[in-house]
Amino acid sequence: MSTSIRLAIDVMGGDFGPRCIIPAVARSLRQIPDLHVLLVGDAEQLDSLCKKHQLPNGRFRCIPATQTILADDSPASVLRGKPDASMRLAIEQVRDGHADGCLSAGNTGALMVLSRSILGTLEGIERPAIMAALPVAGKSCYLLDLGANVDCSALQLFQFALMGSEAARELSGVQRPRVGLLNIGSEVNKGSQRVREASELLRQSEVLNYIGHVEGDGLFRGEADVVVCDGFVGNVVLKASEGLATYLQAELRQALAGNLLTRCLAPLLRSALQPMVRRHDPGCYNGASLLGLKGVVVKSHGGADQQAFAAAIDRAAQASRSNLPQRIAQRLAGAVAPAP
Repeated sequence: MSTSIRLAIDVMGGDFGPRCIIPAVARSLRQIPDLHVLLVGDAEQLDSLCKKHQLPNGRFRCIPATQTILADDSPASVLRGKPDASMRLAIEQVRDGHADGCLSAGNTGALMVLSRSILGTLEGIERPAIMAALPVAGKSCYLLDLGANVDCSALQLFQFALMGSEAARELSGVQRPRVGLLNIGSEVNKGSQRVREASELLRQSEVLNYIGHVEGDGLFRGEADVVVCDGFVGNVVLKASEGLATYLQAELRQALAGNLLTRCLAPLLRSALQPMVRRHDPGCYNGASLLGLKGVVVKSHGGADQQAFAAAIDRAAQASRSNLPQRIAQRLAGAVAPAP
């Protein structure tokens, strides 16, 4: 039986489309020996760019698509229209068993709606959630939900915790990930009624390593390996952290060019600071998993450059290699939410 990883990639998604994604694919094929890709998009552009970047024969196949889902297309409209869209065809490769996972940098809402419609959700999951890794305290902290569900019930937050815990175990190797519930205080009586109810469900669970409430600063101190919240809060945390990292990088560049002394020392300082800058580069952590689906689907940031998209390919390959949906399904089968 073949041990290769097959990824279906929506080449037309994102801000830069094929001219960014194909070089990133070429880079990933060099770095991941068992990777094979199905490239879904405009046939003419695929043919030209694959030849230009010398993708290795036998490790890629092009699937033509005549339509593209745009950033402003509503999720409801993509269900009814654009049957030949590159995103839809890429997801269908997973459904039909031709690919182990799907990766797209396109419209997040459309990707979630199409994935849920085409692949379906795991038994016991009311709503899928988006999970991504944040660089904290020298390691990754997995945060979910990041925008798929603005309003969540206590039971849904409990389900997010189960999925996030299993995903973190598979992706990071931590056998009993510490699970925290993002809140405005660490005390058990803090937060909304929904958060307090979710906390009680998590506290009663025998399969989770639940450590209680985690505040925003505790998240970045590495107090938990998995942090659970609703999609509104999670998306704000993610975008704020990405914006802060970009801002600090700009401030650092400005400081190094501030006067003659720092300009002379800049090469040495950049070399010393490079590991820290790279650890906190959002692009190195690109690739958010859509958990709760009957297949691997990963969302890349729409503005990802070649390096960032290659990071998303690596994350999708890792999720596919570990067969993450099956692992989550097994965890769900052995975990029943306590009665509230």
